[in-house]
Amino acid sequence: MAGMDIAVTGLGLVTPGGIGVGPSWAAVCDGRPAAALDPMLADNLVRISCRVPGFDPETLLSARRAHRLDRFVQFALVAAHEAVADAGLDPQTWDGARVGVVLGCADGGPGTVEDQHHVLREQGADRVSPLLLPMQLPNMLAGQTAIEFGATGPNLVVATACASGATAIGTARDLLALGRCDIVLAGGSEAMITPLVMAGFAQMGALSKRHDDPASASRPFDVDRDGFVAGEGSGILVMERVADARARGAHVHGRIIGYGATADAHHVTSPHPDGAGIEAAVRAALADAGADPDDVQHVNAHGTSTPLNDLSEARMIQRTLRGEPVVTSTKGVTGHLLGAAGAVEAAFAVLSVEHEVIPPVANLVMPDPRIEVKLAQTLTEMPIDLALSNSLGFGGQNTALAIAPA
Repeated sequence: MAGMDIAVTGLGLVTPGGIGVGPSWAAVCDGRPAAALDPMLADNLVRISCRVPGFDPETLLSARRAHRLDRFVQFALVAAHEAVADAGLDPQTWDGARVGVVLGCADGGPGTVEDQHHVLREQGADRVSPLLLPMQLPNMLAGQTAIEFGATGPNLVVATACASGATAIGTARDLLALGRCDIVLAGGSEAMITPLVMAGFAQMGALSKRHDDPASASRPFDVDRDGFVAGEGSGILVMERVADARARGAHVHGRIIGYGATADAHHVTSPHPDGAGIEAAVRAALADAGADPDDVQHVNAHGTSTPLNDLSEARMIQRTLRGEPVVTSTKGVTGHLLGAAGAVEAAFAVLSVEHEVIPPVANLVMPDPRIEVKLAQTLTEMPIDLALSNSLGFGGQNTALAIAPA
């Protein structure tokens, strides 16, 4: 399977930067932070989030459809429609049995669970919605996408916490390489910004408390970073074997040429202090791609804006990738999209390779002096032959994707 190139022929994004690839890409290239005080979190200890602006599911999906879907599925369907259209594919004419769906999320639909738990306590069990389980189960992310597009091939949801979206892309690549299907809708989606979930993150000390200046709260690699800002959204990629994409004359945005996945086996929430697990994932992805660590020119880092993650990841990059790649983290704009982060950031890395542009790290005022990698402090224009997109998750799960031009 090593050396199998997989084409990315379609992209769809719903992010705190905007709805669609164009607005999302413009936001990260401009370095416009989306973080703001969130009225839904008014009673929480931490009240900052990165919401998708102007997301109206009744307009985007129809009122009836939107009513029956949790927000994390709504995001995915909107992004998937954009990706399929971008790929120039027509679900009315494709062979659905050869189309797979592999998506990632960390938590399913906690918003639906919290709403219905309130109904249970206030109105009684006989008032709980029969849609509770069809809306909130994590696997409904792939199930509903299959229903929407008539995709009857392999269908699954992967859960590796904040690496889920990237794990889904790696798994999709494996399915294509094995010939299990010809097209895969791959990526991730997440809608975890609820009072209960955010209270849990706050109690762990994981979130930024920069309430006096929320727009600057997510500041990866900055010396004054104090935690991440939760975001929401979805990133979907249409993936095909390169030969198949070229045979039908599809536009290829970029290629996924390597995938590595490892576990820290160290701690449930903290990354390995030396970055040993993510280093192993990076080396595995590069070996899969047949590339040397010195060949990497750009890294879209996990870069959460937490003190531990940014330091250990940066030290790993410095130690492992000796070609001094330009490093960015788009979380300064989008916040941390949790289970969707790996997919959205892989899409941004594909766009960087395609357009030869690396977005800056938003809110990077004073780089942490202990971090000695080459950070993108401004928009950087340069040809990129090989990029990496790194993702890490609670539980010590790590994923690296190697990305090359078309």
